[in-house]
Amino acid sequence: MEYQEPDIYQEFRAKIQRWIDSQEARNSKWAEYLMYAPDLFHLLVRLSLDPDVSSGQKAKLLAVIAYFISPFDVFPEFVLGPLGLLDDIALTAWVLNSMVNESDPEIVRRYWAGDGDSLEAIQRILAIADDMIGSGLWERLKKKFD
Repeated sequence: MEYQEPDIYQEFRAKIQRWIDSQEARNSKWAEYLMYAPDLFHLLVRLSLDPDVSSGQKAKLLAVIAYFISPFDVFPEFVLGPLGLLDDIALTAWVLNSMVNESDPEIVRRYWAGDGDSLEAIQRILAIADDMIGSGLWERLKKKFD
């Protein structure tokens, strides 16, 4: 039997979906936004490997990837569970939005594996980021990646 690498993206999506389907998630107003986490992480990785993405943008993408996987961030997943991904989701959307504003938006659309339009998803997340993260924390987080 041939060994197959696990599909990390699909595993991540399944894990988030299980949490969303749980009793714990039924009381969270942020549960629907958590499905963006695997899609955004996948997008970050794919964009960081794209030859059409500038080295400056790749540096930001790699910094956000490092933040995303770091256990020590504003909302740590090991403390908050899946809700700890909210800061990762918001920060990723913010960096991707700046990338879209500086280059061809089609580069971002090219690798989107999620439902709907990637640019609409980014705007939807940014519209509620202050509420999701808290205005003071959100401003400090953005400054670190400016």
